[in-house]
Amino acid sequence: MNQEFKNRIVAAIVLDRPQHNSSAKQAVTLDINSAQLSRIINGDTENVLSDAKWYSIARRLDVQLREDAQWITAKTPVFQFISAQLNACQQSSLSGLLCDMADLGKTYTARAYAKENKYCVYIDCSQVKTKQKLIREISKELGLGNTGKYSEVYADLVFYLRSIPNPLIILDEAGDLDYPAFLELKALWNATEGCCGWYMMGADGLRHKIDRARNASKVGYAELFSRFGSKYQKVSPDGKEANDEFTRTQVVMIAKANNPSVDVKEIIGKVNGSLRRVKIELQKAR
Repeated sequence: MNQEFKNRIVAAIVLDRPQHNSSAKQAVTLDINSAQLSRIINGDTENVLSDAKWYSIARRLDVQLREDAQWITAKTPVFQFISAQLNACQQSSLSGLLCDMADLGKTYTARAYAKENKYCVYIDCSQVKTKQKLIREISKELGLGNTGKYSEVYADLVFYLRSIPNPLIILDEAGDLDYPAFLELKALWNATEGCCGWYMMGADGLRHKIDRARNASKVGYAELFSRFGSKYQKVSPDGKEANDEFTRTQVVMIAKANNPSVDVKEIIGKVNGSLRRVKIELQKAR
């Protein structure tokens, strides 16, 4: 790994510092120790971390391998809608549930919001499907200890969430959580009611999972649905024609933000409605 890339990672770490209560908590979220973090911040980057750890931190802080590949966020309708909802949930300790089509920009927006707002954590539930992994991951993202006896990790998490101002937990790909994890979410919501915001996101599969469980009177799902607002939020319009136009608008905004001279008609034709392919096609254009 070259020094220039390490320097950009260090710069990202410095920018990320205000999001944490202390250097110790930031070190926990980066999965390094406080001494290593201190050395890095003070300019000592040789033989402090393995290349694998440097790359892990770069991925977490969204540091691109090439400096000219830094991605510019376009304030699309989806970005503005979800950001406003996340802000409302965080500032007023509310809960929201967003179920919409895949490849819409939900994950990108949630990650960007969590990166810019203190006491907000983004959780990819597809990576932590069980209750133990979920609770430990939330604790880690908040800079708390996440090893040891589970009951103590849980109790410390509850205490911390009730102690800090306006925390927000974003649960992406929530449909991948197993049944005990959903029950634990209900318990954690109860324990932090009125002092923590929650936002659950997923594609249409999440809606179907919750509806099936509620219709079958499966314990916990009706209560969880109620706690998350008793309503499925949606950004995309109904109807194929309206939805295709909505998607094209987003593609154009993203493409223009990252390459003003690009032929948007060509990009629209190549991505076939996929926002994930916009970045690939723009990189090819470069």
